[in-house]
Amino acid sequence: MKLSDRILAAAVGLAILAVAACTESQSSANPPAAPPPAVSIVQVKAEPVPIVSDLPGRIAPTRIAEVRPRVTGIVVKRVFEQGSLVKEGDVLYQIDPAPFRVQVESAQATQQRALAAQNLARQQADRQKELRQRNISSAQDLDTALAQLAQADADVAAARAGLDAAKLNLQYSDVRAPISGRIGRALITEGALVNANGTENLATIQQLDPVYADFTQPSAQMRQLRKALKDGLLKGPAEGQATVKLLFDDGSEYPRPGRLLFSESTVDETTGQITMRAEFPNPDGDLLPGMYVRVLIEQAVDQAALTVPEQAVQRDSSGKALLYVVGEDNVAQMRPVTVGRTTGQQVVITGGLKSGERVVVEGFQKIHPGAKVEPADWKPAADTLSRTQSKADAG
Repeated sequence: MKLSDRILAAAVGLAILAVAACTESQSSANPPAAPPPAVSIVQVKAEPVPIVSDLPGRIAPTRIAEVRPRVTGIVVKRVFEQGSLVKEGDVLYQIDPAPFRVQVESAQATQQRALAAQNLARQQADRQKELRQRNISSAQDLDTALAQLAQADADVAAARAGLDAAKLNLQYSDVRAPISGRIGRALITEGALVNANGTENLATIQQLDPVYADFTQPSAQMRQLRKALKDGLLKGPAEGQATVKLLFDDGSEYPRPGRLLFSESTVDETTGQITMRAEFPNPDGDLLPGMYVRVLIEQAVDQAALTVPEQAVQRDSSGKALLYVVGEDNVAQMRPVTVGRTTGQQVVITGGLKSGERVVVEGFQKIHPGAKVEPADWKPAADTLSRTQSKADAG
């Protein structure tokens, strides 16, 4: 190759490199605009939301009875199994019946003697009536005979009552269950002397199906709720239709719903609380007297509540609630709002938001007020959805 050809080729190569460098320099000086960040949004709308109060409570038996003796004597046998279910009328203890059998026999003899005296008095009264009709006896003799007959009748009635009392005491020597339910431990043993007028308790029976849940609510909270119902801001449940559910102390839910029975008409002057009572079925015996529970009671329904997912609510340094709201031009703006109660995984917004507006739920870490965004409908995770549904069912 000639020298001139080599020089020409080198010049062409340098020209190509120069053009490429200029192109690269121009490209780096004018980079393409970045696409707007993608965010997940929800469009809020007014919908009915139940107002569910979470209140502390304790389980109580529907019926409780202390087993006490009705006669005095020595306990000779305990019949029941401690901790078992007993039925009304079941024999629990047996008190020595021998003294009471003797009393019955004595009362029977007294009644027979009174019947014999009554028969004699009746015969004498009949005889005196006949003699009086013949004017053989005096009126005083007849009056005396009639009085003796009346006294004999009274003696028979008294003897009959004494026999009934003796038989009743004999029946009471079998100490029976006054109600059906679960009986606790035996508080006395065989050989113990029990007294009909004593204060000793032989055992305790509690009826545990159904059970009561006694819980309290601040009077101020109930007053505000009643005012909102009166003003038409809320709608209350129908009479006897209030939904009541239980949560155990570990947060798990009792599977069977209950019903509200009543609320007290007085306020506890020491605590400012109003006591209410609900009834729950307890066929499996999971609810025991004295157990601490949380009572979820639906007391009203907000017919036009605006809710957003909990994670959409931001807080500034002063603790005020904020939301990113996306406008029609897809520009996100930070807006202060007023937060109300929490229902499941949703938060009720009581001020600063309108129905139909779009709120950022995910992706707000990538944006700032005034930033243009690429909104997409928010799809909650399956576990979040299930928790929300379970809490909504509880409410």
